[in-house]
Amino acid sequence: MSTPAGWYPDPKDASQHRYWDGTQWTEQTQRAQPVEATQPAQQPAQPAQPAQPAPPPAATPQMTGDGMTIAGIRTDLLTDERYAEVGSGQRVTKQNARLLKVVLGDDLLAKQGSMVAFQGAIEFDHEGSGMAKFMKKAVTGEGLALMRCRGQGELFLADRGHQVHIIHLEGGGLTVNGRSILAFEPSLNWDIERVKGAGMAAGGLFNTRLDGRGWVAITTDGDPVVLRTDAPTFVDTDAVVAWSSNLSTTLNRSMKAKAAIGLGSGEAVQLTFQGDGIVIVQPSEGAITTAG
Repeated sequence: MSTPAGWYPDPKDASQHRYWDGTQWTEQTQRAQPVEATQPAQQPAQPAQPAQPAPPPAATPQMTGDGMTIAGIRTDLLTDERYAEVGSGQRVTKQNARLLKVVLGDDLLAKQGSMVAFQGAIEFDHEGSGMAKFMKKAVTGEGLALMRCRGQGELFLADRGHQVHIIHLEGGGLTVNGRSILAFEPSLNWDIERVKGAGMAAGGLFNTRLDGRGWVAITTDGDPVVLRTDAPTFVDTDAVVAWSSNLSTTLNRSMKAKAAIGLGSGEAVQLTFQGDGIVIVQPSEGAITTAG
């Protein structure tokens, strides 16, 4: 746990206090207030006020001329705010572009193996999906292996260094490639569905649909583009990450006859989206596998 924000004795000047914002010392200072030795005779005795605030539960950082030292360790990592723990006080926030921070109290569903660190008392259990969803995963290959995270504390989640994005559903629906789901609130409904209009000829286009009210964190391999579908939108089936579930989807085939003799563009099939919504596309078509 990080040291809470507050006024603490200034490591550089014992006659004043300096404000600690939860991650680092600030430039704000104030003079220490001395305690009066006596009270006027005509005034009733007042309880003495402490001259200094109570010490924080964690080790107080010490400032030196060369930087910050904690527990006898000095490093630029302590003074660079990019690496300080985010203290937003919110249930879910991005620690950085590739790391999700969740403050647990209520349960959370997360991708199995996505926990990279936690502080506090948190337990992790396998989350069954029910027989119907289990059979869908077995038949379609749309994997969504989940763990239930419960307890009190701060949980950090990541997946292969991919970028993390938080999406809040307010009664709408989101269709997501299962491998791009990092975590979501159990209040959301989810199921595995075949992409409408794709047909079985698409090679098994199945994705996970979430709807209701709550948040879901997804990952992308690189900086995504978010396309408004105010015109017919065509996206590579391996690059699409998520889209508004209300959109109409069909399969578009752009392969020409010359592709049969090796002269095609290599971009033969795309998903077509129409309607009022968004499509999230990553600058990657997934991991490239080669024959051993």
